[in-house]
Amino acid sequence: MDEGKNLLLKRPVIVKVIVTSPWKEEVQQQLQARINQIDSQMQQLEIQGNRANEEVQKQSLTPPSPAVTQQIENIQSQVNKNKSQMLEKKNQLLQQLQQVQLLELGQEFAQGQMESFFHLEKGDNIVKKMNVQIVVRDGIVEEIRGEI
Repeated sequence: MDEGKNLLLKRPVIVKVIVTSPWKEEVQQQLQARINQIDSQMQQLEIQGNRANEEVQKQSLTPPSPAVTQQIENIQSQVNKNKSQMLEKKNQLLQQLQQVQLLELGQEFAQGQMESFFHLEKGDNIVKKMNVQIVVRDGIVEEIRGEI
């Protein structure tokens, strides 16, 4: 018979936080710090791009040759591409910041996902075994939902 046979499987576990004032403050500060970091990186990128263009221009004849003009355009194109990627990331962070600001205290918010292992054996309901959540308030586990 199949008695005693089981499988050890991996499943996703949803981590939900209960929104509190300290949690909101901390998340908002983290997001704002990342936004500020991107702003700083964009300024650095602009400065580096300008310096690179100045160096190319210093080393060229007046008027610049087509090759030098192309090199300057390539530098500016790369700077613009990188800035565009940074702006996209910044906009995503700003949207997240707005979402966090709109959360109500006491509300549950799906913050992320972890993985856990579980045993599955004949007769188990796999759907119930796969649906596990951890509820956290200010870093403390309040509840584990689902079949462990």
